[in-house]
Amino acid sequence: MSDPAQAQAYAEADFSEPHDRFIELFTNRFGNRLADTVLDLGCGPGDICRRFARCFPDCTIHAVDGSMPMLALARKADLAAGLEQRIDYFNAYLPDVVLPETSYSAIISNSLLHHLKSPDTLWKTIQRFAAGNTKIFIMDLLRPASTKAAEQLVAKYTNDEPPVLKKDFHNSLLAAYNQEEIQLQLETGRLDKLGFEIVSDRHFIVWGDL
Repeated sequence: MSDPAQAQAYAEADFSEPHDRFIELFTNRFGNRLADTVLDLGCGPGDICRRFARCFPDCTIHAVDGSMPMLALARKADLAAGLEQRIDYFNAYLPDVVLPETSYSAIISNSLLHHLKSPDTLWKTIQRFAAGNTKIFIMDLLRPASTKAAEQLVAKYTNDEPPVLKKDFHNSLLAAYNQEEIQLQLETGRLDKLGFEIVSDRHFIVWGDL
């Protein structure tokens, strides 16, 4: 999202339900202790970064996004939350990202996969920055069975949001992958030991230790 107005609309939208669910699912699978550096791929305006930082007060976060307007909003919100010392942002497009660490204790990502031109960009980046015991947690949209089903989800979850977000959500649903496609991506990337779960009527997670 290179348009500042679009980024602002996204940042102001209420994603508390799926973002709280993201943290809940992570802690259910990995526990609530994490003291090292976490890598967030496709962080947007940083809402999950801040939720993650509050849940794991001993960790620091390196967050990557390709949108400068998104990162400007993220830094502003971090200052307001008093979390600017614990979250560092990096403007880059995957896989061309240079980071201070060569590996991370956890790699997380929310709703990035369906935005990428090639899905293996995400999986190769994960392999690049994962170490022996890196915790992997990816959450994204699952493509509905039909355009009508996508329209029903848009009506259900974005009824009170501005038209630009309704359009973005609809397009994202149609650009997302189904279960068979995701599992093939994991097999091709030699990541098929990671778990795959459908966790809502529109989300899946891929998770596990590398």
